[in-house]
Amino acid sequence: MPQVSFDELVAGVCSGSALISFPTDTVPALAACPDRADLIFEAKQRSLDKPLILMAADVSDLWEYVAGSATERQSWQAIANRYWPGALTLVLPASDRVPRSLNPKDPTTIGVRVPNHPIARSILAKTGPLATTSVNRSGQPPLLKMAEIESQFPQLLILNQTELNTAPESSGTPSTVVRWSGSQWETLRQGAIVLEEINDLG
Repeated sequence: MPQVSFDELVAGVCSGSALISFPTDTVPALAACPDRADLIFEAKQRSLDKPLILMAADVSDLWEYVAGSATERQSWQAIANRYWPGALTLVLPASDRVPRSLNPKDPTTIGVRVPNHPIARSILAKTGPLATTSVNRSGQPPLLKMAEIESQFPQLLILNQTELNTAPESSGTPSTVVRWSGSQWETLRQGAIVLEEINDLG
């Protein structure tokens, strides 16, 4: 696994030809340009019916990728204001800006998240939103240690150890995933955040 500088990592993924990994608040991310999401499915040997998440540095970078009424957007913004940056993924109706390769089996929806991690957000601020998922072979637990990632995914670009030394550790608990049904939220995966009153907020 090539260890590179911050600028080299950003340039690599923005070129469209490279997969990268970086720490987040939950588990380390495997990431690619949205229009090269196929690289992630190939690397993970992942079924096409398992969608990827669009991750960004700020909520304002994500709204163009979702489609909804003014009332719905106001509701979604309220959730974002409370829980982002953080370990919550919102599955929302997708706009025509979302490449089909992020969710090949159901391109009408897209999962979006803003991570609460300084390195992740610094990278995403430079690259724009990226297609992301956990770093692991499909069906296996997420890899949490760089040595494990290096062993199983030698083709990935990661930050050199000097830049990673100051990074907060990932919690190891995946994000909570909730889907907007058109009138309320449905929990698809219970993760780091418990959302007992989410439908009261949204």
